[in-house]
Amino acid sequence: MKLVIAPDSFKESLSARAVAEAIAAGWARVYPDSELLLCPMADGGEGTVDAVLAATGGERQWTEVSGPLGDPVTANWGLLPGRRAVIEMAEASGLHRVEQARRDVLRASSFGTGELIRAALDAGVRRIVLGLGGSATNDGGAGLLCALGVRLLDADGGDLPPGGEALARLRHIDLTGLDTRLAQVEVLVAADVDNPLCGPRGASAVFGPQKGATPAQVDQLDAALGHYADVMASTLGEDLRNLPGVGAAGGLGFAARAVLKAGFRPGIELVAELAGLAEAVHGADLVITGEGRLDGQSLHGKTPVGVARIARAAGVPVIALAGSLGEGYQRLYAEGIGAAFSLAPGPLSLEQAMQQAADQLSARAADLARLWQIAGMAARRV
Repeated sequence: MKLVIAPDSFKESLSARAVAEAIAAGWARVYPDSELLLCPMADGGEGTVDAVLAATGGERQWTEVSGPLGDPVTANWGLLPGRRAVIEMAEASGLHRVEQARRDVLRASSFGTGELIRAALDAGVRRIVLGLGGSATNDGGAGLLCALGVRLLDADGGDLPPGGEALARLRHIDLTGLDTRLAQVEVLVAADVDNPLCGPRGASAVFGPQKGATPAQVDQLDAALGHYADVMASTLGEDLRNLPGVGAAGGLGFAARAVLKAGFRPGIELVAELAGLAEAVHGADLVITGEGRLDGQSLHGKTPVGVARIARAAGVPVIALAGSLGEGYQRLYAEGIGAAFSLAPGPLSLEQAMQQAADQLSARAADLARLWQIAGMAARRV
């Protein structure tokens, strides 16, 4: 039989590759002669570069850039065949880059992400996939723009300091220094959210608290982003603040759409396309997918649902494995997931569950293989 294993990572526990390998090991205990195709997936956030490199044979590149608070960090990105690049903004500007005690959402900057784009331009790429997610920033992509040659000026003509707070003092956006190579490059944003830039569903209100913003700071940042959008609209002649997805990654999606003229695609669609998932699924008997948690929110661009939709189009059944099953996970059945199972064999702390994830994935995969075996035996008796 042919089995396609296409999971996302289990955040802070296992990479997507490690998840796929654990599932394969368990399945092979029961079906040692199966054809196993491992297709690690991602939805634009953590693991996107790893998944795409594993599928395309690209090369990992390392670039020293500025972290969210200006400290130097060494970030990796992918250089792909065909003069393409894949970049995770979290590699440069992610929340994990700042110790919890030092996090400062008012000053955090996306400058390092712009430096990664500049490194890709230096490598001669003509297409950039930019994965958004896991950011420490709420600067509307202002730092990214500055790294690419844009100047954000205050009333005295001086450059604004980094961070979203400073955008309240923005008076003029000077685009004359924007890197001219961008005009020859297609930028595609891979994101799994559809939030606008401002308001109750905007970057500050929805994601700011996750980055340490107090209620007062949320209001302050939302107002600053609103002012930023006003000046950008005056500069470009169009107001883009309410487009779906521009609130992604602290509003970095806004800068990508407004200035880089980026197209937006659900992250899982882009990664699946680059990884050739539809081709891998063709002729398969079963697909196993999964991620750390499945619930009703997984409908909004998460990997298992994206995988299930591709498999359903090919008429292939899908089973999902998750660290936990939350409220509303049954809604995923309507999207092509035939069954979903949690890993935990009994009461476990989160720390224990994370430590045992690989073993539990292998055990559940072996259980699924035995169930598949029984179902095959029953079908032959009919």
